[in-house]
Amino acid sequence: MDIKETKKFTDKVDGWLSDKEGELLFDLAKNCTGKGVIVEIGSWKGKSTIWLGNGSKSGNKIMIYAIDPHTGFPEIKKKVGEIYTFEEFKNNIKNANIDDIVVPIKKTSKEAADNFIEPIELIFIDGIHEYEHIRMDFEAWFPKVIDGGTMAFHDTVLLSGPRKIMSKFVYRSRFFKNVKFIDSITYCKKVNQNFLSDKIKNRFILLIKNVYGLFLIIHIPKKILITLEKLVKII
Repeated sequence: MDIKETKKFTDKVDGWLSDKEGELLFDLAKNCTGKGVIVEIGSWKGKSTIWLGNGSKSGNKIMIYAIDPHTGFPEIKKKVGEIYTFEEFKNNIKNANIDDIVVPIKKTSKEAADNFIEPIELIFIDGIHEYEHIRMDFEAWFPKVIDGGTMAFHDTVLLSGPRKIMSKFVYRSRFFKNVKFIDSITYCKKVNQNFLSDKIKNRFILLIKNVYGLFLIIHIPKKILITLEKLVKII
């Protein structure tokens, strides 16, 4: 499926991912070269997995390891009780015709990381959003990402846990360059050491992201938000 077909298909799949975020995942997966695999932390029912899968199939058909215990996250459990999404996930992946490149790992992020030995070229982290959980995800998977690989994180604009992790471990880090965001996803390229120019640029993008988040809260006109998004793209 191309981007248009993927959007049409994923509109019918439960999940919390905007079209722009989906298109970003599609493009990131499409541009993977094969130096490492693709990993997804938090698959739910497969919405983001399908974007990644179709992107990968449009490129070099890199294998995707989709990690999720499929028992729901705390906020959902409080509302609906115990759940199990694995069968629905598998059905959605099969119907999207990407089950040949998706390897489901029915474990928590930490359980999977303990035994994961493949080098990673792209990782999308969308697990439990509390600060300590995201920090654990970051510290467990960061060492497995290759130099030049991409890390992407969901819900990093308004939610306090992801926002704090991004500020402390990504935007202010010497290990990332080209840090950007689209809607709520922050994504960046891992490097052994960035330059002063990268540090300055990352801090400036962080400032824009914080302003963007504030504007979302106070419901600034959409035109202004779009202008900020365009500014991030050209920096």
